[in-house]
Amino acid sequence: MDKTYNPKSVEEKIYQMWESGNYFSPRKTRGKLPFSIVLPPPNANADLHLGHAMYVIEDIMIRYHRMKGDPSLWLPGADHAGFETQYVFEKQLVKEGKNRFDYPREELYQMIWDFVQKNRGTMENQLRRLGFSLDWSRNTFTLDPNIVEIVYKTFKKLYDDGLVYRGTRLVNYCTRDGTGFSDLEVKYVERNDPLYYMKYGPFTIATARPETKFRDTALAVNPKDKRYKDAIGKTYDITGLLGPVKMTVIPDPHVDPAFGTGIMKVTPAHDPHDFELGQKFNLPVTPIINFRGRMDFSWFLAKKDVDPKYRARAEIYHGKKVAEARALMVEDLKKDGLLVKVDEQYIHRIGTCYKCGTIIEPLPMEQWFVKVKPLADASIEAIKKKKLSFVPKRFEKRAIQWLTDFHDWNISRQIVWGIRIPAWKCLDCKEWTVTAGSTPTTCSKCKNNHIEQDTDTFDTWFSSGQWPFATLRVAQGKPSDFRSNDFDYFYPTSVMETGYDILPWWVCRMIMLGIYATGDVPFHTVYLHGLVRDSKGQKMSKSRGNVINPLKMIDQYGADSLRMSLVYGTASGNDQSLSEDKIRGMRNFANKVWNIGRFIMSDTNKFKGTETKNNEVRKKVATLVKTVTKKIDSYQFGQAAQWLYEFTWHTFADSYIEDYKKGEISYAILFNSFIALLKLLHPFMPFVTEAIWSHLPQKTNEPLIISHW
Repeated sequence: MDKTYNPKSVEEKIYQMWESGNYFSPRKTRGKLPFSIVLPPPNANADLHLGHAMYVIEDIMIRYHRMKGDPSLWLPGADHAGFETQYVFEKQLVKEGKNRFDYPREELYQMIWDFVQKNRGTMENQLRRLGFSLDWSRNTFTLDPNIVEIVYKTFKKLYDDGLVYRGTRLVNYCTRDGTGFSDLEVKYVERNDPLYYMKYGPFTIATARPETKFRDTALAVNPKDKRYKDAIGKTYDITGLLGPVKMTVIPDPHVDPAFGTGIMKVTPAHDPHDFELGQKFNLPVTPIINFRGRMDFSWFLAKKDVDPKYRARAEIYHGKKVAEARALMVEDLKKDGLLVKVDEQYIHRIGTCYKCGTIIEPLPMEQWFVKVKPLADASIEAIKKKKLSFVPKRFEKRAIQWLTDFHDWNISRQIVWGIRIPAWKCLDCKEWTVTAGSTPTTCSKCKNNHIEQDTDTFDTWFSSGQWPFATLRVAQGKPSDFRSNDFDYFYPTSVMETGYDILPWWVCRMIMLGIYATGDVPFHTVYLHGLVRDSKGQKMSKSRGNVINPLKMIDQYGADSLRMSLVYGTASGNDQSLSEDKIRGMRNFANKVWNIGRFIMSDTNKFKGTETKNNEVRKKVATLVKTVTKKIDSYQFGQAAQWLYEFTWHTFADSYIEDYKKGEISYAILFNSFIALLKLLHPFMPFVTEAIWSHLPQKTNEPLIISHW
C-alpha cells in the first residue's frame, strides 16, 4: 500500500471495476425481499450541484442492502426538464444574437436534443465520479420512446375517465418566457407598491392595478358590510378614462371590509378569485393584457363613433408594457379628477416566474387540466392507511395538507421541448380527439379529416410524476433473469429519497399518478433530506459567491470526503451547513482509515502477548455492527456516520492499535475487527474501503461491494 491515500489514482479504476463486473445489477436471491430505489432524475441540461450529491443517502441504502444480500436495484435516469432546459438553451441563443422564433419547431427541437445529449453524458459521468452504484444497464430518459408511450397511455386513461379536461381558465402566464405554469411554479414575493384610491361612480375603490380597470365587469362587497348593503344588485354609471360604463354591485363574502374602502372591482380576466366570481355571476372574461405582457385596446379602437379624446388615450395605452401604461393612466386619473389619493406603503405578495422573476399575469387560456381531487383523495387515504410512511414523520401532515389544497392542475406548456400532447382539434366541429400516442386521420366526432395537433407539450411534472412505474415497465439494456418483469418484482419501490422542497411539486404527484395508474403506491417510504447551505447557513447562490462545486471538491479531496461530509452530523429533513473545512476534515478521516490499513498490512511482528482485551474488543465491535445496522434501518444515516467516525478514530486507532502493540489484543482480533469496520464504512466511503480491501489477505476474491454485511 502507498504511504498516503491518493483518491485520484484509484477512484476511476475502482468504479470501472464495479461497473464492468456488473456489480450494480440486482442479483435475485431465493428468500430475499427486493430493495429498490428509482433515482430522482437530474435535469439533463447541466452539471450536477450539491443537491445532486445528496444522492449519497440513496447510495448508502443501496450498498447496505446489496451487502445484506437483498436483490437491490438503483435505477438511473435523466429528466428532459422541459421548460428548464428550453430556458437554458434560449439563454445560449440570446448570446448568439438569436431566439427561439428564428427556427421551425422541428429544427429547434433537434437543436435542444443535441444540446441535452451532450450535457447528459457529462452529468452521468459526474454521477460515476461520486461513486453512485447505479444499474446503468437500466438507464432511462424521460423522452425515451417507451417512456413517452406510457405517459401517453396515462393521459388517455385520465381523459377517458373524465379526469382530464380541456377548458378555458386563468393560467399563471409568464409573458417573458411565453408559457403558462401550474400554481406550484409561481414564486410569491413581498413587494411595496402604491395603492391607488379612485372614484368609481358614487364609490371610491382601492387597487394596486388600475390598468385592469378597463375590463372590470362588476363591483363586489361583503354582504355583511352595512355600508353597501343597499347597493347590492343595483347598477351604477361609472365614469372612467375611456368614458362611462355600467357596473352592478354583487355580494362576495371573501371581500375584506377593512381593506381599502371595502368595495372591490371585479376583473375576471386577470384575477383568479375574480374569475371564479365571474363564473358564479356569469360575468364576461375579457382580457386587457395580451400574452406578450402588453396592453390591448384593439377592442376599443375597433368601435365607431368614439369620443376623439378617449380614442387618443386608447391609442397611447395600446401596445405599452403594463408598468409603462400604469404610469400614464395614473396621470390621466389625476387630470380627470378621479384619483382620490395614493397609499405608497401598500405591502402585498405578488406572483413571479420562479425562473426569470417576471411578474406572472393571470390570463384566460384554453388548456388541458387534470381534475386533481379524486387523485388527491385516493392519495390521502393511502397515507392515512399507512401504505406509505414519511421520514421525518412531520412531512406526512404537510403532504396531506398539500394534497388537500391542490387545485386542478394545468398540464399544458407553450414550449417546444418536451412530450407533445396527443390531442387533435377538429377545424370543422371544434371537438378534440385524444389518443394514446397514435396519429388519427379523422375527427372522432364528425369524422372529417381537418384536424390539427395541439402545439403544447406536457408539464414536465406530468411525465416525471409517472417515473417510478414508467421506468420499471420498460425493458432496456442487457437481458437479465427478471428484466422482463421488473415492474412486478420491484414495484412498489422501497424508498423515494429526495429534498423536502419538492414534496408538493413531485412527491405528491408521483403518489397521485402512481396509485391511479397502477392501483398501488409508488413507494413504501418517503425520505426527505434538507437543503445544503453554506457555512453561515445561507442559501448557496452564484450571486453570493458561496457555491461549493462538488466536482471541484472531489478533485481536491476525493469523493469519499465529500460524501461523508454531506452525511456526518445531519438529520433527515433538516438543512445543513457545509464548509470546505468539513470536507477537508473528512479527507483526513479517509487518510486515517488508509493508515490503519497500512499498519495492519505492514506489521510483521504479530505480537503474541497476554491478549487480555480480546473479548472486550469482540463485544464492542459487535455492538458497533448492531448499532450502525439499527441506525441505517431507521434512516438515521448521520448518526450512523458519527458512530463510525468516533469508533474508527478514537477507539480503533487510539485504543485498539495501541493495545495490540502492547500485546493485549491478538493480530487476528485486530484484523477481523478492521474487516468488520471496512464493511460498515463501505456504504459511506466506498472508494477508500474498496482500495484497502483489495490489498488485504485472507479473504475471498470478491470485491468489498458485494461482501456480506
